[in-house]
Amino acid sequence: MAHLLGGENLSVTYGTRTVLDGVTLGLEDGDRIGMVGRNGDGKSTLMRLLALRSTPDSGRVTKRNDVTVGYLDQSDVLDGDLTVGAAIVGDQADHEWAANPKIREIMGGLVGDVDWHANVHSLSGGQKRRVALAKLLIGDHDVIMLDEPTNHLDVEGVAWLARHLKSRWRANQGAFLVVTHDRWFLDEVCNYTWEVHDAMVDMFDGGYAAYVLARAERDRMAAVVENKRQQLVKKELAWLRRGAPARTSKPKFRIEAANELISDVPEPRDSVALSKMATARLGKDVLDLENITLDFEGGESGQKLFNNITLRLAPGERLGLVGVNGAGKSTLLRLLNGDIQPTSGRLKRGKTVVTAVLTQDVKELDEVSDLRLIEVIEREKRSFSVGGKEFTAGQLVEQLGFTKEKQWTPVSDLSGGERRRLQLLRLLVGEPNVLMLDEPTNDLDTDTLAAVEDVLDGWPGTLVVVSHDRYLLERVTDHQMALLGDGKLRGLPGGVDQYLELREAALASGSLGGSTAPTAGSAGGSAPTSADGPSEAEKREARKDLNRIDRQLGKLAQQEEKLHAQMAAKSESGDFDALGELNAKLQELLEEKEGLELEWLEAAEVLGE
Repeated sequence: MAHLLGGENLSVTYGTRTVLDGVTLGLEDGDRIGMVGRNGDGKSTLMRLLALRSTPDSGRVTKRNDVTVGYLDQSDVLDGDLTVGAAIVGDQADHEWAANPKIREIMGGLVGDVDWHANVHSLSGGQKRRVALAKLLIGDHDVIMLDEPTNHLDVEGVAWLARHLKSRWRANQGAFLVVTHDRWFLDEVCNYTWEVHDAMVDMFDGGYAAYVLARAERDRMAAVVENKRQQLVKKELAWLRRGAPARTSKPKFRIEAANELISDVPEPRDSVALSKMATARLGKDVLDLENITLDFEGGESGQKLFNNITLRLAPGERLGLVGVNGAGKSTLLRLLNGDIQPTSGRLKRGKTVVTAVLTQDVKELDEVSDLRLIEVIEREKRSFSVGGKEFTAGQLVEQLGFTKEKQWTPVSDLSGGERRRLQLLRLLVGEPNVLMLDEPTNDLDTDTLAAVEDVLDGWPGTLVVVSHDRYLLERVTDHQMALLGDGKLRGLPGGVDQYLELREAALASGSLGGSTAPTAGSAGGSAPTSADGPSEAEKREARKDLNRIDRQLGKLAQQEEKLHAQMAAKSESGDFDALGELNAKLQELLEEKEGLELEWLEAAEVLGE
C-alpha cells in the first residue's frame, strides 16, 4: 500500500499540559481509521496537525506532493452570506453538477430537504453541518478527515454516510480518518482504531468492538505485570522497614531498586464510576399520553405534528425513540414532561412520578455559569445516597470523572463534554424516577458513554431515550418506537433496522414525511410541473426514469473511459484513421449522454415538489 501522509515525533504542549508527546504514525492507501479517546486528550489536535491546519511544537508532518486532503472541522466554517447551492457547488450550473451521479447521490443523502436558495446563516446548526459535509464529499480527495461528522445527523443520515464512505473508494484506494463517538459508525466503516490517551496514540486492528476487546486484553496483561510489580514493591518496602529506624547502612543498590519500583507508577487515567442513585418509588401509573393531537407551531389549519397518538409508559419501561428530523421526538418528551399542552387529548401522570429531562443543549447551565462545578452540585444537596452508601457532593462529583482540581473549575470554563456530564449529574442528584434523555451522546467520549450506559443499565426507574446513536439505543432500551413524520407513532419489533426499512419504503412510495434524502432535483429548488404539483403516478414514473437513466449513464461512463483509453493507444501508435473513427464514436456517445442528462433533469423536476 502506498504511503499518503504521516507525522514524525509530534509533540504539542498547552501551558503546562502535554497533549501529544513524540507521536509517530501515518496513513496509507486503504486505511479506514477511527480515532477515539477522552474529551480533551488531543484527538482534534492530532487531526489538525495531520491535515496541516496547525503546526506541532516539535516534529513534522509530511505528505506526498500529489495527495489532496479534505477536512471537516467541528466548527462552522461556511460563508453565511452564500446560498446553500453556492456554498456547496460554487458557481456551477444545475446541469453541470447534476450530470455527476456521485454529486447527485451526495445531494440527495445530505441536503435534499434543505432550501437550495436559502442563505447559510439562516440554517439550523444541523443543516449547516450537513451542507459543510456535502461540500467536502463532492470533492475528489485522496484523504478525508472528519471531526465528529455524525453530529446533527439522524439515524438515517448516519447510515447513509456509512454507506457512502464504504463505497467511495476501492478497498486499496484512498483513506479517511474520523473522530466520532458513534460506536456503531466506527464498527461499520473502520478497519483500524487509534486511541489517543496520556499524550500517546495506541493503534488497534478493526473497528470499535475489536478495539474494546484488544484494549481489555491489553489492560489484563498490564494488570498481571502491575500485580507482579506490586508484590516486588511490598517485599522491598518490607525489607527497608525491618530493623532499627536509624539503621542507614542498608546496601544502596537495594534502596535504589525499591525507589525505582515505586517511581514508575503511572498516573491513573480518569475513571467514570457512576453508581445507582437513590430513586423515588414508582406507583402503578407512570405517564400516559391518550389520543394526543398536536398542531404544528405556526402551521396552517390541518397541519398536525401528532395525530391522535397514544403512548403508555409502564414502571421500569425502557423506551427508545427514533425518527426523522422535525418529526417531533423532542416535542414528545416535552409533552410527557408537561412542558407543553396538546391541541387535544390528555396527559395522565402518576402521583409519585418525578421526571427529569436531559435536553439537547446545555443552556440551563447558563444560570450557574459563574459558579464552580462543586458549588452547582452542593446547591442541590450536600450528601447523597448512592448504591446504599452516603457520599458527599465532592465524592459524588469525583465518581463522575471530575478530579478534585477540576471540581473548582467555573462552569463557564468547562468543555462541551464536561458540561454534558455535569448536566447529567445535576439531573441524577434530583433522584427522579422517570428519566428522559434527548440525544444524550452529544459531546461525550466513548469511555464516558460506556460509564453512562453502565448507570442506565441499572436504572430502576422508567427511561425514555431519544438518540441517533444505534449502539446506545440497542444497549440501554428494551424496545424502540418511531416517528416517521406522518403524525403517527409506530412500534419497532425489529429495532432500528426495521425503522430504516420503513423509511426506504416511505421514500419509494413518495411519502417522504420529513425525509433527509429526497432526489437531487428537490435540492435545486425546481418548480412543480403544474399548479397542483405532479400526481403520485407521475412521481412513480419519474422515479423509474431516474433509476433507468442512472444505469444508462453508468454504462456510458464506462464506454467513454474505454474509448479514451483506445484513443490514447492509437495516438501513440500513429494510427490516425482509427483515431478518427474512435473520435466519431465518442461524439455520438457524448450526444447520447447529454440527452440522458436532460431527461434526468426533467424527471428530477417532477420530484422537486
